[in-house]
Amino acid sequence: MPEAMESLEQAPLGQLVEKLGLAIAHAQAALDRSAIELAAQLADPAYGIDIGGQRRSLLSLGFAPTFYQVTETTIDIKVSFSTAKTEEFSLGASIGVSVGVFAASVNASYSQKYSYKAEGSSAVSSRFVTVPAPTVFSDLLRTLSTSTPEPE
Repeated sequence: MPEAMESLEQAPLGQLVEKLGLAIAHAQAALDRSAIELAAQLADPAYGIDIGGQRRSLLSLGFAPTFYQVTETTIDIKVSFSTAKTEEFSLGASIGVSVGVFAASVNASYSQKYSYKAEGSSAVSSRFVTVPAPTVFSDLLRTLSTSTPEPE
């Protein structure tokens, strides 16, 4: 069992949590960059549509990128250790008698077996939810939609 405890003590659980935290931060930054890039594309009239002979950006028509946020992440780690020790002892004897001869033999055996088993599994789950666009961005969109003249 000392080997099992040593294995558990050497498990890099702190590093796992640290790497998971950094991965979440990188994922959140990528989600934000994606929404910002989409907003720039939606604001570009080149990607817009013609309405009544006027080229309009999709942003001015009310389209907006979706913003996401990682709200929850769970790590499940399960570790199982088991050891077993078995001992066997057997004793056998045989006696033989024939005319004028006596013979005896004794057999003894002893064995000891050890087995060690370690199992582990882990799972990581994250929850992504949509969140409202930043207030300044939403206010700008409202201003843009009221100040843009309707096509004739």
